[in-house]
Amino acid sequence: MTNAVSVLGLGPMGQALSGALLDKGHRVTVWNRTASKAEALRARGAVVAPDPAAAVAASDLTLINVVDHDAVDSILAMTGDAADGRVIVGLSSDTPDRARQTAKLVAHRGGRYLDGAIMTPTSTIGTPEASILFAGPREIFDAHRDVFATLGVPTWLDEDTGRAAAFDMSLLDLFWTSVSGFMHAMEVAKANGIGPSELLPHALGIVGILSPILEEFVERVENNRHGDSSAPVSSVAVSVRHLIAASHDAGVDAGMLEVFRGYVDVAVADGHGAEEVSSIATAMADRR
Repeated sequence: MTNAVSVLGLGPMGQALSGALLDKGHRVTVWNRTASKAEALRARGAVVAPDPAAAVAASDLTLINVVDHDAVDSILAMTGDAADGRVIVGLSSDTPDRARQTAKLVAHRGGRYLDGAIMTPTSTIGTPEASILFAGPREIFDAHRDVFATLGVPTWLDEDTGRAAAFDMSLLDLFWTSVSGFMHAMEVAKANGIGPSELLPHALGIVGILSPILEEFVERVENNRHGDSSAPVSSVAVSVRHLIAASHDAGVDAGMLEVFRGYVDVAVADGHGAEEVSSIATAMADRR
C-alpha cells in the first residue's frame, strides 16, 4: 500500500529515510533548511515543500530527523496549525525529558506524537539490519507499522514517550565510552612505543570477551548476586590505580579512570572488596 509520508531534515539519515520510502513506492514530501539538499530526492520523485508547514500538511505522517529536540521544536514552531490531526514522529537523538516535552508541544498543536531512536548506521536504513525503537501511544505505532517496516525493523517499547530516548542515551553512553576508552588506550600505547595497528588485534580480543562478561554482569546485578567472585572489587581497585599511574606516566589525562576509581573505592569502603566487580554498580547507584 502506498502512503504519503513527509520527511523534515535531510542530513545523511534524513536522505536515507527518504530514499528508503521512495524505493518502496511511498509518496514522499521533503523539506530542509538548506533547500539544495533536497534536489537529489526531487530527481527521484519526491515533492519538495517550500516550508515545514507545507511539508506537514502534505501527509498524515511526518518524520523529523534533525540534530536534536531544540531543532525539532524550532521546526514545529514554524508549522502553525498544520500538525492538527496529524502524526509527528521524532527521530532525533536527545534526552528522554526533551522527547516528552516535544510530545506536549505536538499535542498542544492538535497533533499526535511518537518518539523514535534509530539504533543503526545510515547504510542499514531500508534493510532488515536497521533497527528503530519507538515509544508513545501504541495505536499510533500500530497504525503506521507498515511504513516504519520499510525503514528497518521497528520495535515498540512503551507508552512513555521518553522510553526510546532513554534506550538511545544509554546505548550511546556505552558506545562512546567504549570508543573514548580505545582512543585513550591508543595514546597510552603510543607513549610506550606501541603503534595503533600493533594494538588493534589485541584490542579486538578484549572486545570479543566482553559479551559473556556483560551477560554475567547483568545476571548478577538483577539478582543482587555478587558472591562467588572471580574478579573481586579489591583486585579492580589495584588494577585501576596501575592504569591511572600508567596514564600519568604517558602524559595522558586519566579523568575517566579517576571517576571510576571513586566508585571502586566506595565499594571497597562499604565492605564489598571481596565481592564480584558487578557490586560496583551498587556503589554507582548509591552515589546518584
